[in-house]
Amino acid sequence: MSVLTIIEFPDPRLRTKAEPVRVFDADLKQFVADMFETMYEANGVGLAATQVNVHQQVLVADMSEERNEPLVLINAQIVAKDGAQVYQEGCLSFPGIYADVTRALKVKVKAQDVDGNTIEREFEGPLAVCIQHEMDHLAGKVFVDYLSPLKRSMLLKRLEKQRKQAASA
Repeated sequence: MSVLTIIEFPDPRLRTKAEPVRVFDADLKQFVADMFETMYEANGVGLAATQVNVHQQVLVADMSEERNEPLVLINAQIVAKDGAQVYQEGCLSFPGIYADVTRALKVKVKAQDVDGNTIEREFEGPLAVCIQHEMDHLAGKVFVDYLSPLKRSMLLKRLEKQRKQAASA
């Protein structure tokens, strides 16, 4: 396994729409393993392939404290949504930046596993938020797109300030 490079906003590659996965083979399994290693190394709870500059519909998540509940969704589609919740989101492509985003409380997702088998599951709460967040990445959206222009501008200025401080340190 290897740790992949996470691209950070405003890199235009984050706006690329991912293509469906058509080949389920050993290379895909290795890529998924690398995504988990990258996510765990970065202390994240979710990661979309787009964030590591692979534009295929693959996302991984693990919100467990012990990091022992890995979830892989390939070619995922939300088939039902219910409710709404405001949740403070962060993103590995926006280090140190958090904002409140409103998302569905529950989602029903149809996807494939690493072997190409079709799965359908329901998720709610923070995991539902995570899945929606990662699916947005695969569609070329980022969480700051949900913010008002003023809030988005303030957050992006803070991100730029953090980068300048880190560069001069």
